[in-house]
Amino acid sequence: MSYARIAITLPRDVLARLNRRAKESDRSRSRVIADAIRAFLAAPSVVRESRPAYGGDDFGTARREQLASDLAMSPAERLHAAEEVARLAQRARRRGPRQQIVGFDSYEDFYEWKRANRG
Repeated sequence: MSYARIAITLPRDVLARLNRRAKESDRSRSRVIADAIRAFLAAPSVVRESRPAYGGDDFGTARREQLASDLAMSPAERLHAAEEVARLAQRARRRGPRQQIVGFDSYEDFYEWKRANRG
């Protein structure tokens, strides 16, 4: 088999996770990366955006309409509206702590989150 050398730049946290995974599986980093690339190339080549482009959905349309109506107001009216929203937000915060559900793709992701959120 013929090989070629490449250089890549990775975020430090991704590199640390890669090193851990390679060490845990007793494989070289190159082999882990090559396996990941093979899996990527074996996947269907159809790429779908997980979110439509900004403004291409109902939410984006509503945001554009809101922006247009905000810009139609005078600066004083916009300030008054912003202060009212701030008052509503303060009232909503007084209701107590919110419940949150957090999902993870792997145990390693959970472990990293747990280490970062102790305290």
